[in-house]
Amino acid sequence: MSEQLRFTKEHEWILVKGDVVRIGISDYAQSELGDIVFVDLPSVGDHVEEGEGFAALESVKAVSDVYSPVAGEIAAVNEELEDSPELVNESPMDAGWIVEIKVDGVVQLDDLMNKEEYEAFLKEV
Repeated sequence: MSEQLRFTKEHEWILVKGDVVRIGISDYAQSELGDIVFVDLPSVGDHVEEGEGFAALESVKAVSDVYSPVAGEIAAVNEELEDSPELVNESPMDAGWIVEIKVDGVVQLDDLMNKEEYEAFLKEV
């Protein structure tokens, strides 16, 4: 399976690479939150369920949970965010990624939007 980028209605992005997904928040979400000042990361080895909050982003405006679009085990966390939470603002789709999850079973993409569908969704928000 090649890499596939998908989005949720909660404004997370998901980069699917086989049975591992990398998750972050969209550019739209980071702009709505404002300056991120703290990221509460899960621990490698933690198990998350689909739809469950696994991390929290604290901005100057609010604290917002990040939800998992898949069930699985946290395989990696972006430790750079501990010292540089502003990476979420500066590069949400690249250096600002939050976690990688080894997916339980098969990655279900049916409920996720591709880039074009997500852009259309944003026009309705």
